[in-house]
Amino acid sequence: MHIVVVGLSHKTAPVEQREKAVLTEREARSLLRALAASGTVAEVAALSTCNRTELYAATGDPAAAEQALVEAILTHTRISPTELECARYTHRDERAAAQLFRVSSSLDSMVVGESEIQGQVRVAWERAVEEETVGPILNHLFRQALEVGKRVRSETRIGHGPASVPAVAVSLVQRSAPNLSECRVVVVGAGEMAEAVLVSLVDAAVGDLVIVNRTVSSARGLADRFGGRGVGFDGLGVELAGADIVISSTDAPHTILERAQLEAAMQDGDRDGMLIIDISVPRDIDPEIAQLPSVVLHDIDDLERVVEANLNGRRLEAVVGEQIVSAAVNGFSEWRSSLVAAPAIRELREHAEEIRRRELDRSASSWESLSDVDRERLEILTKGIVNKILHEPTVRARAAVQDADGIRHIESLRHLFGLDDADFDQTPRQEVAAPPSHDASR
Repeated sequence: MHIVVVGLSHKTAPVEQREKAVLTEREARSLLRALAASGTVAEVAALSTCNRTELYAATGDPAAAEQALVEAILTHTRISPTELECARYTHRDERAAAQLFRVSSSLDSMVVGESEIQGQVRVAWERAVEEETVGPILNHLFRQALEVGKRVRSETRIGHGPASVPAVAVSLVQRSAPNLSECRVVVVGAGEMAEAVLVSLVDAAVGDLVIVNRTVSSARGLADRFGGRGVGFDGLGVELAGADIVISSTDAPHTILERAQLEAAMQDGDRDGMLIIDISVPRDIDPEIAQLPSVVLHDIDDLERVVEANLNGRRLEAVVGEQIVSAAVNGFSEWRSSLVAAPAIRELREHAEEIRRRELDRSASSWESLSDVDRERLEILTKGIVNKILHEPTVRARAAVQDADGIRHIESLRHLFGLDDADFDQTPRQEVAAPPSHDASR
C-alpha cells in the first residue's frame, strides 16, 4: 500500500490562490466521502488551513490516486486547473510521511515554530475518522505525526520567543509592566495588526483597555469583542492623560501624535512614565517623543530586529527538529515495510498448514489402528516439521523488507510458493485505534 499527498501551500502559491483552495468543514467532508466512494483510494484525509491544503491517501495505485486527488481539489474548491497545476506538489511514501511530520512539527509553517498547526492536523485526522475514510495506514501516519510534533516542540526551543511584530510588542509590554492588569493600555488603530495586538493583550490579562480609531464604530466594534472602550481620535488626548502604555498601528500617511501633544497630555496625568510602541509604516509617533525623560519609545525597526533574532534562533532549532523528523520517517518506513512482509508470511504459514492438514487427513484414513495418542503425536511432529522448515524463510522475509529490494524478495517468495494463486485475505490484521479525544494539549 502506497501513501500519496497532493497539495499546495504558502511556499508554492500566493494567498489569492490559497484562499481559493481552502476547504470549509462541509466541503472537506464531502470531498472525503466522494473519494472514499470512488474506489481509487483505500484511505484519505484532508488538511486545509489558510496556508495550505493537502490531501493524504493510502492506495494500491499511486498514479491513479494522484489524479483522483487533483480532481477532488478542483471539484470541491474554487481554484482553477491552471492555478493548481502551477502550485501543486506531490509526494509519495516516505516523502509523503516526511511532509506530514514536518507540517505537524511546524517546520513547514510560514512562521517556523507556530503552535496552531498541530491542532489543525488533529482536526483533519478526527474528521477523517468520523467520516470513516481512514484505516491502519493513515491512522498510524497521523498518530505518529502528532507524536513527532510534540517531540520537536518539547525537545527543541523551536517555539521560543515571539515571532511576529504584534507578539513582540506585547512581550515588551509585559516586560515593562509585570502587573498588566493594573495598567491602562491605549491601542490606536483598528486594522489587522491592531487586532493581533489586542488578541495578545487579552491573553496577557490586560486591565483597562482603550481602543482609539478615526472611525468610532470600528473602535467600538473591537472594544465589544475584546472587552474595552472604543473612542474616536478626538478623545485621544484625554485617553493619553491616563495611559501607561500606548501601542499605535494605523495606516495614516503622517504622524498622529506629536511631542507637544503628548507633553500636554502627560502634564494632566499622574504617572511615573509611559511606554509607547509604534508599529506603523509610515510612523504614527513623532520620533522626538523619545527625548522625553519619562517616555520609552520603540518603533517597528526595533521590533523587527527582535523578531529576526527570534526567528534565527528558531531556524537553528529547526535543524534539530529536522533530525527528529528524519528518524521518525525511518521508523515509519520500517513499519510500512513490515506490512508488506506480514501478509506474505501469514499466507505462507496458512498455505503450509493447509498442506500439512490435508496430507495428514489423507494418510490417517488408511491407519485404522491409529490411536488418539498416536494422532496427537503426529500432530505435534508434523507441526514441528512445518515450523522448522518455515522458520528461516520467515526470518529472512522480515529482514528483507528493510533492504532496497525488499518488496522484490517478498514477491519472489509469493511466486515460489504459489501464494498469488491462493485464496487468502491479504488485508493486514492490525487493529488501529481512533485518535484520542480532545484534551488540553490540543
